[in-house]
Amino acid sequence: MKIGFFGAGKMAEGILGAIADKASVVMAEKVEARRAELEAKYGVKTTDSVAAVAKACDVVFLAVRPQDVQSVADELGDALSQGQTLVSIVAGKTLAKLRATFGDRPALVRVMPNLALRANAGMCAVCADPSVRKEVLDEVVAILAGAGEAVVLDERHFDAVTALSGSGPAYFAYMEEAMTEGGIKLGLDPKVARLLAEQTMYGTAKFLRESGMELRPFIDGVCTKGGTTAAGMTKLDVPQFKSIVADTLAAAAQRSRELA
Repeated sequence: MKIGFFGAGKMAEGILGAIADKASVVMAEKVEARRAELEAKYGVKTTDSVAAVAKACDVVFLAVRPQDVQSVADELGDALSQGQTLVSIVAGKTLAKLRATFGDRPALVRVMPNLALRANAGMCAVCADPSVRKEVLDEVVAILAGAGEAVVLDERHFDAVTALSGSGPAYFAYMEEAMTEGGIKLGLDPKVARLLAEQTMYGTAKFLRESGMELRPFIDGVCTKGGTTAAGMTKLDVPQFKSIVADTLAAAAQRSRELA
């Protein structure tokens, strides 16, 4: 299977890192210096022509900014053909919008990734129109899973996905920022406070993923009666905190619906 990319930014590079046969990949990128960088680093083929990528590949990842999608379609003309699959990681572009933009020939897959894809630890939600062959969808999911995790969902869930995992990295970093600032107020050096907060969050997530432990028993196990964690949880474990988190996700999901 020949794989191509329209766009060669950091998100595209995150996906590229999970593709085993990089020598068969062709990436369209307008900036010459970026093309040279990718060729030297990964051994991929590059071009400044999206039409050349379309003509050479079976599956093409659309990895450009939302405002550049129409110009890509205009440049492509009729280069996409029946039997090809276009995989969009563009935020806010539904399958219906993609179909209206790129016509009725390519099969369409929509992906909602997050920024952690750039660290090979992304979370991708995937949906596809009925024209996508199962073996092609399985291959796309396998590639994305190689850059983190991937789950196939109905498109109706994508607003919730956008709110939770798409926007989630910012909320997660905000919590880290709050913990870091709290540590500084307790007298820690700012760099040490951030390291303590970041490694604690990373290590906890890693342990929960690898152990499969349920969240509430884990929390209760750390919060020994009369201990330091229990004292801290009296401030955190209040209805307002979870309401704020739920309202945050609801606001992001509503904005996703508006943009779609």
